[in-house]
Amino acid sequence: MEKDQEFVEYVVKALVDNPEKVKVSRTVDEMGVLINLAVDSSDMGKVIGKEGRTAKSIRTLLRVLGAKNNARVNLKIEEPEGGRQDRPEQPHEDAPVQTPQEEPAEKPKTKKQAPAPAEEEGPVTELV
Repeated sequence: MEKDQEFVEYVVKALVDNPEKVKVSRTVDEMGVLINLAVDSSDMGKVIGKEGRTAKSIRTLLRVLGAKNNARVNLKIEEPEGGRQDRPEQPHEDAPVQTPQEEPAEKPKTKKQAPAPAEEEGPVTELV
């Protein structure tokens, strides 16, 4: 097993609740090295992290390891069988909360006001 593959396996097994279900494979082609990672669907969130930060960090470290060996290393995280777990979409914490409201009573009609007359100007004197 190559060092980059060992690295991914070691880090990911330390993060997840089901380390026995972690599968790491490595392929090499003209584009470089591709590390494929498969984990249990319940551990997917731990591997990806908030806003993908954990996965991005692992990829960054892999690139550093690859640069040391003059290779381009990429990480592909396999989607578990059964696809993504559907969960109800929750609003962002900063989003305004919408509550059902009653229809407002008919708005009172307002009269349109005429624009205010322009102020009259006094005589204009020129300075020469």
